[in-house]
Amino acid sequence: MFRSFRSFNYRTWFLGAIVSNIGGWMQSTAQDWVVLTELTHNDAAAMGATMALQFGPPLVLVGLTGWVADRFDRRRILLATQTTLMVLAIGVGALLLTGILTLPLMLCFAAAFGVTNAFDAPARQAFVSDMVSVEDTSNAVALNSASFNMARLIGPAVGGVAIVALGSGWVFIANAVTFLAMLIALLLIRKSELVPRVKSSRKGGGLAAGVRYVLSRPDLKVVFVMVFLLGAFGMNFPIFASTMALEFGEGAAGYGVLSSVLAIGSLAGALLAARRDRARVRVIVLSAAGFGAASLVSATMPVYWMYGAVLVFVGFSTVTMLTTANGYVQTTTDAALRGRVLALYMAVVMGSTPIGAPIAGWVADTFGPRMAINVGGVAGLLACAIGLSWMLWSGRLHRAGRTRFLLTLDETRPLSVVQAMDPHMYDEKAAATTPIQLPRKNAE
Repeated sequence: MFRSFRSFNYRTWFLGAIVSNIGGWMQSTAQDWVVLTELTHNDAAAMGATMALQFGPPLVLVGLTGWVADRFDRRRILLATQTTLMVLAIGVGALLLTGILTLPLMLCFAAAFGVTNAFDAPARQAFVSDMVSVEDTSNAVALNSASFNMARLIGPAVGGVAIVALGSGWVFIANAVTFLAMLIALLLIRKSELVPRVKSSRKGGGLAAGVRYVLSRPDLKVVFVMVFLLGAFGMNFPIFASTMALEFGEGAAGYGVLSSVLAIGSLAGALLAARRDRARVRVIVLSAAGFGAASLVSATMPVYWMYGAVLVFVGFSTVTMLTTANGYVQTTTDAALRGRVLALYMAVVMGSTPIGAPIAGWVADTFGPRMAINVGGVAGLLACAIGLSWMLWSGRLHRAGRTRFLLTLDETRPLSVVQAMDPHMYDEKAAATTPIQLPRKNAE
C-alpha cells in the first residue's frame, strides 16, 4: 500500500501535500460559506457561478496548460503556481478582514484561482510520475488521493469551527501559510533522483497531439465520458452539502462536518486503490454504479446524521472512481504525451464543473437540494451503463483478467514486453512499435 514511500522525493512531496491540502480544504469550506451566507442570502446559484469560474479555466486553457506541463520543468511550474495561489489567498483574506470583499470581487478571485490551478493541476499530476518508477506510478497516484482525502477529514471541520471562532478571513490567511509546506517540499526534492523526461518525437506537439492520441484510444474516450458525467452532475458536493446542512438547520460547523464525513469514505477508497497492482476499467465502472446508488439513497435520508452516514459511501465510490481513472490514464499513456493527456483529463474533471455546478445550483434553488442530488445519482448510473456497454461491445468484460504478453529476448537489449490486452485499445502496429521496456529482472 505504501511502496512509493521508498522514494525520498515522494516522501517529501507527500508530507508537504498533506499540510497544504489541509489548508486548501479549510479555504474551500470558507469560500463556499462566504458566498452562500455572507455575500448572498443562501443563493446556491451564486455558489454555482463561483465554482464555474474557479473550475472553468482548465477547460478553456487546456491547449496551453498541457503543453506547458510537457515542455517545461514541472518542479519550477509548481513553485510558480503554488506561490501565486498563496498570494491570492492572502488577498481574499485581507479583503474579508477589512470588510471590502463583495460578490463581484469574489468572482474575480475565483477566476484567478481557476487560471492558476489550470497550470498547476496537469503539472502536479504528471510530476508524480517523475518521482517514482513506472511500476509504482499507480500506487503513487492513489497515495496522492489518500493525502488529499486525509486533509479532507481535517480541513473542512477545522475550517467550519474557525469560521465561527475567528471569522472567514483568517481561514484564508491560514491557508496561505500552509502553502509554505509545499514550497519547502519542492525546494528539498532531489533533482538528480527524478525520472528522466521522455521527449516527444511526434509532429504537431500541441493540444492536437494529445487529442489525436485520446481519440485513437476507445478505452480512454469511455473513461473521459464517465468522468465528465460525474464531474458535471454528481460531484457538486459543496452545493449539495451546504444546502442540505441548511435544510437540516445546521450552520457552518455542520457543513464542515459533512465534508469531513464524506472524506472518511474517500480516504478508504484511496487506500484500497493504493493496494491494487494496477488501475482497471472495470473498477471505474463498478464505482460509478456505487456512486449513483449511494447518491440516490442519500437524497432520501430524513435526518442530518443519517445523511452524513450515507455520505461515507458516496465518498468511497467517488474517490475509487477518480483515483482509478487517474491512475489508468497515467499508466497507459505514452510518456511523451502524458502532460497533454493529463491536461485533457483534468479539463474534463474540473472543466465539467462550470457546466454542472450552475445547473445543480438552479435545481437546488428551484426544486430543493434533494432533487439536485438525485440528478447527480442518475448521472452516476448513466456513466456505469456507458462503461458497461463498452466493455460488452469490446469483449473486455469476457477477457477481464486474461492478459497475454509477447516477449522478445535479445541478449544485447533489455527484455521488451508488449501487453496485448484489447484489440480496440491497441492496434498491432502500435503495440509492435511502442513496447513497454522493463528491466530484465522485473520482466522475468
